[in-house]
Amino acid sequence: MRPLSRAGTTIMRRIFLMLTCCLLGTGLAACDYTTREAAIVAPVDPPGGDPVQEPTDVKYYPSDEPVRVGLEHFNRGSYGLSQRYFRDAVEKSPKDVTAWIGLAASYDRLRRFDLADQAYAHAIKLTGETVQILNDQGYSYMLRGNLSAARRKFEKAYSLDPGNPVIANNLELLNGSRRFIERPPNNQP
Repeated sequence: MRPLSRAGTTIMRRIFLMLTCCLLGTGLAACDYTTREAAIVAPVDPPGGDPVQEPTDVKYYPSDEPVRVGLEHFNRGSYGLSQRYFRDAVEKSPKDVTAWIGLAASYDRLRRFDLADQAYAHAIKLTGETVQILNDQGYSYMLRGNLSAARRKFEKAYSLDPGNPVIANNLELLNGSRRFIERPPNNQP
């Protein structure tokens, strides 16, 4: 075999770099596990019970499939599609908190904050102000630019769960947002 030319070495390095990035991206994507995904899994009755279920024992919830697909689209950044699936889920099962929260988060990303507020209100009627709802509402306010309301929601969520890294991260993000706000210069003489 003869040695690679300089161009060949550069190409090989680029291919190696791309493969490394793909592997890291796949690994990071595999680590993404949200509480929304965890909420979909129905608990085994009784806890610690028989892990093997008969087909007649499997519980089916009408909103499971749309919520699962909605989460997939949300995690891919397809917020229009995720909103459609979450809306379908809440129509099939209006008491599904996971579907309401997913719908609200999708509306947030579509900048339909009026509809997001309504979806959060439905979720709060079902479970009260949970840590996840407070955190998501804080993020919603941050997206709107209402940093004071975002801080209040994040701090309330943090007081309920001070060890939650997502809330701590959002508070840090909020603090960073406040530092980099630029005001237009005062045009007074």
